[in-house]
Amino acid sequence: MMIKKIALAVLLGTLGSSAYASDEFQVEDIQIKGLQRVALGAALTHIPFNVGDTLNEFRISQSIKSLYKSGHFNNIEVYRDGERIIYRVTERETISEITFEDNSDLKDEQLTESLDSSGIRVGETLDRTVISGLETGLEDFYHSVGKYNANVKAEITHLPRNRVNLKLIFDEGDAAAIEQINLVGNEVFTDEEVLKNIELTYDSPWWNFMAQDRYQKQTLQGDMETIESFYLDRGYLRFKVDSTQVSMTPDKKAVYIALNVSEGEQYTVSEVDFVGDMAGFENAIRAINPLREDKLYNGAEVTYTEDTISRFLGRFGYAYPKVTTIPEINDEDKTVKLSISIDPGKRIYVNRVNFKGNHVTADRVLRRELRQMEGAWLSNSLVEGSKARLSRLPYLESVEFETNQIPGEEDLVNVDFDVKEQPSGSFTAGVGYGSQTKLSLNAGIQQNNFLGTGNRLAFNINTVSYSRALSISYTDPYFTVDGISLGGSIYYNEFDAGSANLVEYENKTYGVGLNLGFPINEYVRVNFGLGYKSNGITRLQTYEQIQKFYDLYSDPENPDAKLEFETFDLSAGISRVTLNRGTFPSAGSQQSFSAKMTTPNSDTQFFKLNLDTKWYFPITRDTRWTVLTRFEAGYANGYGSIGASDQILPFWENFRAGGSDTLRGFETNIVGPRAIFRQPTTIGGTPDPVGSGGGCCLGIDHDFVTVSNRSVGGNALAIGGVELIFPTPFLDEGYSNSVRSSIFVDVGNVWDTEFNMDDYRDLAESEFEKVSDFSDPGSYRSSAGLSVQWISPMGPMIFSFAKALKKEDGDDTSFFSFNIGKTF
Repeated sequence: MMIKKIALAVLLGTLGSSAYASDEFQVEDIQIKGLQRVALGAALTHIPFNVGDTLNEFRISQSIKSLYKSGHFNNIEVYRDGERIIYRVTERETISEITFEDNSDLKDEQLTESLDSSGIRVGETLDRTVISGLETGLEDFYHSVGKYNANVKAEITHLPRNRVNLKLIFDEGDAAAIEQINLVGNEVFTDEEVLKNIELTYDSPWWNFMAQDRYQKQTLQGDMETIESFYLDRGYLRFKVDSTQVSMTPDKKAVYIALNVSEGEQYTVSEVDFVGDMAGFENAIRAINPLREDKLYNGAEVTYTEDTISRFLGRFGYAYPKVTTIPEINDEDKTVKLSISIDPGKRIYVNRVNFKGNHVTADRVLRRELRQMEGAWLSNSLVEGSKARLSRLPYLESVEFETNQIPGEEDLVNVDFDVKEQPSGSFTAGVGYGSQTKLSLNAGIQQNNFLGTGNRLAFNINTVSYSRALSISYTDPYFTVDGISLGGSIYYNEFDAGSANLVEYENKTYGVGLNLGFPINEYVRVNFGLGYKSNGITRLQTYEQIQKFYDLYSDPENPDAKLEFETFDLSAGISRVTLNRGTFPSAGSQQSFSAKMTTPNSDTQFFKLNLDTKWYFPITRDTRWTVLTRFEAGYANGYGSIGASDQILPFWENFRAGGSDTLRGFETNIVGPRAIFRQPTTIGGTPDPVGSGGGCCLGIDHDFVTVSNRSVGGNALAIGGVELIFPTPFLDEGYSNSVRSSIFVDVGNVWDTEFNMDDYRDLAESEFEKVSDFSDPGSYRSSAGLSVQWISPMGPMIFSFAKALKKEDGDDTSFFSFNIGKTF
């Protein structure tokens, strides 16, 4: 405004008294000098008259205001040369670059957004008055978070062609520390009892690095509400914070906070009444009301009641109910009557359910997870249920929704889901290093959202040192519209047990499988399957645990012959899933139980039972800090008989443990019973007539045993673990759904419950102790470490660093492992 006044004074001085001998004149020409970036035509559009118009002092002053208002000019001077008007202008500089220096509390993105909202952006003209206000606003922000010594300065560097660089230099300083917080006027509760509930603290111990001992105005406001709720929840209905004093030291580095409070007396609920329209649900609303007469008033309980009634009405289409509790306080007898006013509003119906963000996944794949139907009334429970089901899909990273009212329609809304997809395919690969097995590799491809259909396709080629495998599987989770799933697989595998920390044998396997799944409710499914498998065993190194099995099936005349088995199996299982997300869940649980048995016409008859459960317990409201507990158990055995002998569990069906997906910190398959080799003791004898050496065995009572470092697995398994999941340090919060860090402890073991170790006690006591260490049901292994998981464009990746805490002699440990293709 000052510039305008100066320009007007210049105008009047220039025209002088002689110029205004007559009040008006007819302009014959308009000229604008000093233009650089602004085109002449664009500038003329801001002048409110044309050649040939009659001008006076007022119209010329209006033209100056109009040119200033365009935002293009810093200075404007006007001259009259006869019947010609000449404008001499100085354009505002154009911003060429905006940079920030020494800012940590405010990120560059936040500052850029703030500047953009103020019209300060690269390519636009620079308004110095806005810059001054911006400096003040940023300093006010720092003051609100307790940094009273903060300073923000805008530095402008002039460049050729009327351009400038704008640099904002920050001196944030340290936040003022809270030296003391005092309550004044409290008699019922001590300062300690009240202040332990608030966020701001003072005089915290050095180890409490999460303590909030820096003053922030907004945090103090929230703490005052917390204190008020503390008293209201205990019946002090008249409690209030009378005043607040925040005193600062002269150097602005410390503050003292004093809260003056009036506690009042406790009040008892005398009556609970309902008023208004309960939409025909009066009996149900009264039944879910937790408020009772003759109890102390509880503010949290009142709020909970209002929320409960609102959610209840929201289930039946009353999406915007107004539930308000009106207290009628009787100060004489210290009682309060609670009148709950209910206005359900209009019943709201859903016009359309829309999706955005699904660039790969087809709309129909997402719609089949919906429980909120179009045309039906809006139900908050059904919308939340739809969100929960969508969130469990492994190819969605996040799901949000909002209801938007249709303009001009009071009872119609659209439900708009905003989904964020994540890589649904994975290039499955693994790299591991063990103290004995050294480097191991594997690879494969899997797609959980094949061509956006939601179907799962897996094609794996595994070339680990101990296994060469090929498998193809396909699953349609919605084979029918009712959610019945259908899947099938075909596989081939060559397994060298000796290279996998197991006793020596080779197994060539091929087979096919088919499974059907049926939903029971929103969380529970049952599955049924059947399969065929062929096993061919060669190069078998027999040991005591499998001697009985070997004697049943081997050919005594050709003990090195290949052992071949064909089995047909039936399986059934049940699973329950309440997880909040399909990938990287942070709340809820997952349990599954499965049973598999071979049919009586199979070459071997056995059954296997598996139980797997995981529980997530959030310890913060945003669920970024979560405790995961997990437990897995298995048991297997033979059934029926073959000849005069009982059927035995085939040794290749044994449970095994160790590796990145069971017991981290131990090499693959290393955990469990060791192979026992029994050999006779011989003594030398007199040479026979042809010169051959003589000798004889002393008998089975004199046999000796040796124990291998190789594991043979067992028919019983138990593995558990606890993990603390926490935000990954130095990583932006936006990556919380794609990167996860945790520290863990794993515990477990594998046992053989059918093999009797006592038979070997008298043969070699030292060796027996070694064997029993690996087979005692009370023994276990444990490890601890750090895990980082990342949903990368190639698929899930796991980096694990683990240390074996309790192990046995011969255990092969693995400090580091890296896998692609699954999350733990």
